[in-house]
Amino acid sequence: MDISTVLGLVIGCLVMALGIVSGSGIKGFFMFIDIPSAFIVVGGTFGVILIVCPMEQFLNTMRVMAKVFLHKKQSPQEIIEQMVLFATRARREGILALEEEADKANDSFLKQGIQLAVDGTSPEALREIMENELNSLMSRHKDGQNILIAGGTYAPAFGMIGTLIGLVLMLATLDNPDTIGPKMAVALITTFYGALIANFMLLPMAEKLKTRSKDELLIKEVMIEGILSIQSGDNPRLVEQKLNAFLAPKKRFVSTNTKEG
Repeated sequence: MDISTVLGLVIGCLVMALGIVSGSGIKGFFMFIDIPSAFIVVGGTFGVILIVCPMEQFLNTMRVMAKVFLHKKQSPQEIIEQMVLFATRARREGILALEEEADKANDSFLKQGIQLAVDGTSPEALREIMENELNSLMSRHKDGQNILIAGGTYAPAFGMIGTLIGLVLMLATLDNPDTIGPKMAVALITTFYGALIANFMLLPMAEKLKTRSKDELLIKEVMIEGILSIQSGDNPRLVEQKLNAFLAPKKRFVSTNTKEG
């Protein structure tokens, strides 16, 4: 579970709820709950998203969105440490010894790369295969981000459409002045829903997925370079130095052997 995402949602909801309640009491909070308005904004936004993208892509986006809340972050330092250990074992026992490590690997991308190296795939072919896998992964992530951005773009528009519908219904009953105020309030709620869904949910989620993709890209690039370095027979210290080049100096992994040296 990603604590920062959950905490951000909780804080945002509490701040808005407190703002509403402090201005008009607990009754004011219920004034902002309107089911027809929610149907217009949520239903309209999802409808447009389905028009924009194929069903398969939409379902894939739902899976990608889960990474906003459920994300097991991999540390580049941990990956570098793992690669150094792989290099040490390959140096002592030969690269075929890493086949056992491939079976233990939890990351399918890493597992595939090690298996290709063990199978004797040429460095050029290995890099091409792994980079194609990486590009495909990033493309799927990009599709998910674009769909969320599209939803964030259309949600305020449907909020405005809902407001216009409410205004039409209000103007049709001008003969009763007592209903003008309440109906105007309900009409404006759809605009509020549209802005809320776009700026508090969809667009921030797209940005979080963008950050997740950037982090994952770094991890995968470290894996590729690590596997190629091990395959070429580099010693563990050189593997460490090559992979640390991907990180800022303060974030670099330092092995125990390096510290002692």
